Amino acid sequence: MSDSQNKAVLVGVSGVSSSGKTTLARLLRDILPNAFILHEDDFYKTDQEIPVNKDGVQDWDCLESLDLEALEKALDFIKTHGQSPPDLESKEDKNAVGESGVDKQRVAELKDQAHKNSGATSEVPIFIIDGFLLFSQEMQHIRDLFDVKLFLRANHKTVKQRREARSGYVTLEGFWEDPPGYVDSVVWANYAKDHAFLFEDGDVEGKLKEELCQRLGIDTAPQAVQSSMTACVDWAYTKISDHLSKRAAK
Repeated sequence: MSDSQNKAVLVGVSGVSSSGKTTLARLLRDILPNAFILHEDDFYKTDQEIPVNKDGVQDWDCLESLDLEALEKALDFIKTHGQSPPDLESKEDKNAVGESGVDKQRVAELKDQAHKNSGATSEVPIFIIDGFLLFSQEMQHIRDLFDVKLFLRANHKTVKQRREARSGYVTLEGFWEDPPGYVDSVVWANYAKDHAFLFEDGDVEGKLKEELCQRLGIDTAPQAVQSSMTACVDWAYTKISDHLSKRAAK
């Protein structure tokens, strides 16, 4: 199916846990006309099916914790029908993400700009999917479904600070709280393993392989915007707007 035939635009927002994915996704949903959110976390397996690692701890940050078949089917359904699958109910919106810290005036300006510039694309729904594993090597079949791929980075210190400040997460069947040491042994370890291929020498805090990212269509938030969600929203909005303009010109 060609880009012009798709009945929806899929925007993937990925990156390490606590990098601002869900915050950015919700802001973009509020700014863009006819925009909706889908969370990768809504495709976790049941609590009992989550793998247990060598330390006897459930691993919620590995590929095997997700129902990838259901995720791929949902994305295919959206591209074909321009709407969410009727049986999909989100639990992720029950999880708090805290204040975004974004200038409300800037959000209002972008929203006004988006509606003025929507033109021929105003009737095309935009689905923003946020998730920690959308662009990994093993997720190529799902990664290729996205029209826009936005990758957020955060260093280990920031991730550890933000993640450990959270109270926990609503799961399919209950509630999860990270045990001590979980960020280092599970969250960061999995992120590094699954995304090393995108970085020089496999160092996920180092330099990206820019040619590879370009070939895969992955746009990474510049260093200058990673410490400011307002700047991050500006960057993401520009990337999505560029895609919509190219789509309308076809």
